Amino acid sequence: MKKGKLNLGVAILIAMLLGIVTGAILKEKSVMFAPLGSIFIHLIKMMVIPLVTVSIILGAASLGETKSAGKIGLGTFVYYLSTTAVAVTLGLVFGGIFKPGLGLQEGSLPAQFLDKTGELASRGEIAGFWDTILGIIPTNPLAGLVNGNILQILFFSLFLGIALSKLVKEKREPVISLLESLNEAMIWMILKVMILAPIGVFGLMADAVGTFGYDILALVLKLLIVYTVALALQTFGVYPLFVKLLSKTSPTKFIKKISKAQIVALSTASSMATLPVTFEVCEEELEVSNETTSFVLPLGATINMDGNAIYYALCAMFFAQMYGIELGMTQYIAIIITATIGSIGQAGVPGPSLLVVAVLLAAGLPVQALPLLFGVDRIFDMMRTAVNITGDASCAVIIQNMLDKEEQKS
Repeated sequence: MKKGKLNLGVAILIAMLLGIVTGAILKEKSVMFAPLGSIFIHLIKMMVIPLVTVSIILGAASLGETKSAGKIGLGTFVYYLSTTAVAVTLGLVFGGIFKPGLGLQEGSLPAQFLDKTGELASRGEIAGFWDTILGIIPTNPLAGLVNGNILQILFFSLFLGIALSKLVKEKREPVISLLESLNEAMIWMILKVMILAPIGVFGLMADAVGTFGYDILALVLKLLIVYTVALALQTFGVYPLFVKLLSKTSPTKFIKKISKAQIVALSTASSMATLPVTFEVCEEELEVSNETTSFVLPLGATINMDGNAIYYALCAMFFAQMYGIELGMTQYIAIIITATIGSIGQAGVPGPSLLVVAVLLAAGLPVQALPLLFGVDRIFDMMRTAVNITGDASCAVIIQNMLDKEEQKS
């Protein structure tokens, strides 16, 4: 809370509650508020393509330089990529098993969740495996930008970012500086758009509750529970397993020591704000050298977003089930690629909402109902940040073990 100002997360929560009450009182008449949500969704969609493009280019440019750090850089990047892939798979599996998006009556979606014709947007025919792979490679990158083809944008942006990292410093820095300025400008625009988030959430919740009653809220609660279980498995199952297999540190000791940083992450919902505590825990209690932590932890706070990756995949499953859409191999490939690369390119993006839009668009899923989750996003954000910093610390422990073995051999 800032002095004299209402925190945006609190404002969104209040707006959600007011929307629920309004919908419950006015019932079908609450459809009058639907345009408020539609305006907000249009503003969000307006920002997705340029922001994702610039963010991925900058992220790839920074990753392309990690080879200068030798084995630490390569090992760190491989580990982060591996755990992110596991996280995305976990989100898809939990979404498939627990089906958090099921529960609404068929054909009862409110008008605000549909396109202008009153039907779901056409997603075209389901392509085969090789058609999907070929479709990722743009023959015209500008056409991919214009058409909003997220996978093609990701491919070209990654390629361009890595290419920039290979240029000499004098040629690279002006381009990187321009991209960073664009990124900051778009983040400013997003922050201004997000001021309207409480109004948009109010309109959507009033319309949704007026149409569905409380069924829609039950779905959101179910998603929250499934997401919490998935995060717990990643935190207390996947990371300790990697620590046990790839280091000499006891998994029990690791979880016990990192709990201090997890508590800070839960309260701040920021990996960067938690960084000093993560440094302290890793160096003083998990016996990781400063040489390792000074590279692994800041990089992890920037690109290692496993909690976000689970969120992206689970949200895609949630909305597919809510709309009654059967996902094929093409859609799953799109979700896995976009969620993995998108979470790595997360740096500088305030909150995960825009990248959720990118994942949904890549899989051909509607995005109109996304603000349903905004009211509880603070809870999501707190938990996924605790997961993210746990992944960072596990990487530091494992990389330190790798360096110790190299030193013993030499």
